[in-house]
Amino acid sequence: MANLKVSTMYRGMKLLILGTLVISEVSAAPYPLDYWARRAAVTGVSLSPDGSQFALTRIMERGGNPIIEVYDSDNLEKEPLRIDSSPMEILPGIDWIADDVFLFNARQRVRDQIEGFNQGVYKYQNVKYDGSKSNPIGRIRQDYFRVESVLPDKPNKILISIQEGIPDGLQASSTTIRPRSYWEYDVKKNRRKLLVRGKIALGNVQFDKNGNATHAFGFDIRTDESTYFWRPEGTKDWLEMYRLHEDSFESFYPVSPDPMVDNHFLVLAHNGYDKLGLWSFDAENKKFSEVLYRRNDVDTGFPFSHSNNLSNADDIAGVTWCKDKCHREFFDTAEAALYRQLEGIIPHADQVRISGRSKDGNTLIVANSSPRDPGTYYLIRNGKVSKISGRKPYLEHEQLADVEYITYAARDGRQISGYVTVPKGEGPFPLVVMPHGGPYVSETVDRFDEWPQMLANNGYMVLQPQYRGSQKYGLEFYKSAFIEGSEAGRAMQDDKDDGALYLVKQGRVDPDRIAMFGWSYGGYAALIAASREDQIYQCVIAGAAVTDPDMQMDYYRYRIRGSAKIEQLTTWDDAVSPIKEVDKINVPMLIVHGDNDQRVPPEHLDKYIDALDRAGVDYKKLVLENADHFSNTLFYHHKITLYENMLAFLGNDCGLQANSSTLASAEDAR
Repeated sequence: MANLKVSTMYRGMKLLILGTLVISEVSAAPYPLDYWARRAAVTGVSLSPDGSQFALTRIMERGGNPIIEVYDSDNLEKEPLRIDSSPMEILPGIDWIADDVFLFNARQRVRDQIEGFNQGVYKYQNVKYDGSKSNPIGRIRQDYFRVESVLPDKPNKILISIQEGIPDGLQASSTTIRPRSYWEYDVKKNRRKLLVRGKIALGNVQFDKNGNATHAFGFDIRTDESTYFWRPEGTKDWLEMYRLHEDSFESFYPVSPDPMVDNHFLVLAHNGYDKLGLWSFDAENKKFSEVLYRRNDVDTGFPFSHSNNLSNADDIAGVTWCKDKCHREFFDTAEAALYRQLEGIIPHADQVRISGRSKDGNTLIVANSSPRDPGTYYLIRNGKVSKISGRKPYLEHEQLADVEYITYAARDGRQISGYVTVPKGEGPFPLVVMPHGGPYVSETVDRFDEWPQMLANNGYMVLQPQYRGSQKYGLEFYKSAFIEGSEAGRAMQDDKDDGALYLVKQGRVDPDRIAMFGWSYGGYAALIAASREDQIYQCVIAGAAVTDPDMQMDYYRYRIRGSAKIEQLTTWDDAVSPIKEVDKINVPMLIVHGDNDQRVPPEHLDKYIDALDRAGVDYKKLVLENADHFSNTLFYHHKITLYENMLAFLGNDCGLQANSSTLASAEDAR
């Protein structure tokens, strides 16, 4: 690992930051691809407890690694302190512990190739900044840990956890409790005190703001049940509150003690209903007391905390729910009023979030994001609002595309939702169908999403269909993808095609200019699309694709249990397999894969390419050197290569040219 240091190497450079809003002329011409390929210029703005300082991570140049900058909240023109970690890479996320102390994480590439499924090439390190020291930067020489919470009433102390051994056979279970040990850590003295050592029966422990354990999740290997325990205030006793068999698809998740009723907990649960709701649960009598919030259309999201986690650390301010976008339902009227006020003063306010607040409540870091805002940070101090920076300040609100929420009927009558990113200009547009990965995840396109925005900026309408199996629409919708047999490559695929045909019927899309692009499961779906008999696509781009479901399952089929096993085995053991469909491919295809993909290892690509070659199928291939499966391993050189190849393929091989100005701009960028 490299030595960390305070760096002055960037002094005197012109920065795109603090109080400066750059306005340029609105133009119909697409941005150069360079603008899209750059990683976020600024991330993770974090405020000190007294509000006197804030820190952020910044990338100073295209292709560069992040540094940390520390600013004086009362003098934004003052040169910031800069922290560099080269050749280690600083990761987003800065945890202030005291007014002059914060923690951050760094990673370093330690091998050239992955070591198998889910075994990446990075090692991670906790790092401390202590402004009171003459040498303020130092690695924390103990096991890599996770910061669970600050302890606001215990100066210089935080709650950390370290993951310990996982029994063989339980690693990938949906109900697996991965034991962690919990410690009170003094960041000044670099000492720690054990609070609780987790075990399978009590694997994940939750604490209040004073570091007192309140409840825990466990697993009973004798009965194959998830178990939930609570600790009455002032005792050391663990009492059982609930059990849920691992084969159940329902959820039960205690969030925190119910502040209104003794011995009750706020719990996210189905409790026999299709949609997830927030309940008050009587732990003493092991029964649901009352539903506090539940919807009939979508699941209730996770409760959110009070904006001041230093003075009101245990307070729940409300719950979220996501459909067309994410919405808040406030329980705290003062918090609701504060957010309404912020939405009135933040430019282009949409998803406004208080990401940091001083203990006295008077200084705030506010972040705003939307489909047309990649993320913008503001400092509010002494009644003054100052813009700190945008995540991607060179992408302007007026130049980005709107996102619409739509619903349509699939061919079997099931209602499907989707998000449509709409390019500037008049249709009908060429369309790129972009299914999400997973497949069993939740997606809400209410924040900036780089891939569809890049495509829309180059003239393509983008549909992100929420096909059956997508989560947040209730248990029945989720289970409809597999519970009566696998719909992977069947009805799940129809849902995507039917969304494209819906937009064609509306006159918004040219039926002769439709493509599919996906990553991971989305890449699998693109390969399936390439071989469909009732073909509606002119081409496909398959990224990090599962080409052989049987091979993918073999990586972990003997390590999954319960509902996860039912879901995965039912889905993939009977899925339509792309590698068995190569002789049916009837459109041009571009296949993209990282050669260090730990989630869908490169042997998927190699095996599929061999099958294509044997079948005499034409294709184009792009291997991203040293890229893993995940977006945080796609660096500038990966993304610029990917975007150049995508646009060239869509325009030249597929005939999906948007318009002449788009093609000219894309060619200039190349």
